[in-house]
Amino acid sequence: MPAQRRHISSGSIWEERVGYSRAVRVGNHVVVAGTTCDGPDAYVQAKGAIAKIEQALEEAGASLDDVVRTRMYVTNIDHWELVARAHAEAFAEVRPVATMVEVSRLIAPELLVEIEAEVYIE
Repeated sequence: MPAQRRHISSGSIWEERVGYSRAVRVGNHVVVAGTTCDGPDAYVQAKGAIAKIEQALEEAGASLDDVVRTRMYVTNIDHWELVARAHAEAFAEVRPVATMVEVSRLIAPELLVEIEAEVYIE
């Protein structure tokens, strides 16, 4: 029998407009979409994005402790230490596989970082 697919929504207008979910759980796997947050710098934005990811994971029956992979997209690689600090605060003990890359821009000019997460639940 195929695993049941569950969609998690944050309630954002963008989810319906673009046609995506904040997270999707299929069996023991949860994938969280690229997540952003407003804020004055890359550290605050990364902290906020991780908090949103955590909320979506909780709704999916998971937690940050279950994260096995993150992807971080930054608009200025010179901000890597700010984003890395926020990531380390959330995942220091979990130590998921992680990628950080510079992109030319995100969906809005004030956004400096976007983070994705993948989870496997035992």
